[in-house]
Amino acid sequence: MGNPVVHFEICVKDMEKAHEFYGQLFDWELKKDAMEDYTIIEVGEGGGIGGGIMKAEEGKFPPYVAFYVSVDDLEASVKKAEELGATIIVPPTPIPNVGRFAMFNDLDGNMIGLWSK
Repeated sequence: MGNPVVHFEICVKDMEKAHEFYGQLFDWELKKDAMEDYTIIEVGEGGGIGGGIMKAEEGKFPPYVAFYVSVDDLEASVKKAEELGATIIVPPTPIPNVGRFAMFNDLDGNMIGLWSK
């Protein structure tokens, strides 16, 4: 069985407008996270995965949409992605009391996240 997609992220220029848009469009429950400029998207009992909306920062990262795949060994997965031609954007990075993540661009420039507890 393959690795599951466990989270998605939408990075936006205007958090207030994005909250209104996505909240009304998809009836998502949006909860402010402990991290500044990040909102957790809870999709409820429909069987979908949750996600987050975060604020883009000029010069740091542009608006984007990404999904995160759960992996057992984050470092090994980052190394394998790089060996297969990916460009690492964010090396393995801890999120205190939550887990660890990394991000890469695939062969076509799509941003993909990796997640590990």
